[in-house]
Amino acid sequence: MKGLGDMMKQAQAVQEQMQKLREEMDAMEINGESGAGLVTVVMNGRHEVRRVRLDNSVLTEDKAVIEDLLAAACNDAVHKVAAAHQKKMSGMAQSLGLPLDKLPF
Repeated sequence: MKGLGDMMKQAQAVQEQMQKLREEMDAMEINGESGAGLVTVVMNGRHEVRRVRLDNSVLTEDKAVIEDLLAAACNDAVHKVAAAHQKKMSGMAQSLGLPLDKLPF
């Protein structure tokens, strides 16, 4: 039974680490850009857009161009958030000695 108790403690520790990691990821802010920085989107780890910044020069463009730039900046931020999640999860998995190629993330 000692082995089961140790395993339960280890599982609880992993669960606590996961919760802390999830909170860190939710709080992070990632910048997505398009148009060489003319459009910037700030997104948190939950993929919520927090801020959008448009350079004044963009406002003279056609509506379709602005929409494309906004979409590209959002997509850039989404990809960066996913990469940051992957990096953090891989780091945690490595610290726990888990095989990186078998993880679902």
